[in-house]
Amino acid sequence: MATTIEVTSLKLTPIESVEIRSADPGELEVLVTYLHGEPPPRHFHPEQDERFEVVEGTVRVELDGEPRDLQPGDSLEIPRGTVHRLWNPEEEPARAIWQTFPAGRTEQWFRALDALHREGRTGKDGHPGPLAFGVLLSEYRDVFRLAGPDPLLRPALALLGALGRARGYSAKAH
Repeated sequence: MATTIEVTSLKLTPIESVEIRSADPGELEVLVTYLHGEPPPRHFHPEQDERFEVVEGTVRVELDGEPRDLQPGDSLEIPRGTVHRLWNPEEEPARAIWQTFPAGRTEQWFRALDALHREGRTGKDGHPGPLAFGVLLSEYRDVFRLAGPDPLLRPALALLGALGRARGYSAKAH
């Protein structure tokens, strides 16, 4: 049974925010808002499946390199390990119900990203810098991984994470 919690808006990127609708170990459900902008990096979730249902606007999704546009009422399931990215190609905001199964540490990942924004620890473009991102990507490897050759990414992110922690970045929400 999902625990309904007070709605909290969390900023993930300059153009992406979520409102947590319910959370329990089996599922995290959020309402995601995408503003117009550039696509995020290609990534995958090694331990979670995702489901999106568009409620407003257009959401462009790229699954394993194949793009398609989702309109209100359209839904999409993304199995764990599938390389993807979602964004809003239009000027008007887009919104979708986003479910993650099992929830894992996804909520903590979202809160850690939001903390960087609240603390002003992002670059001029509004994104975390390499050191902060290295800390987060090292800590939340079970939740979010960049698509790319792991034998190259893993040591690079570990080094950035170590440097970031030395500079005071944390993977925890404050």
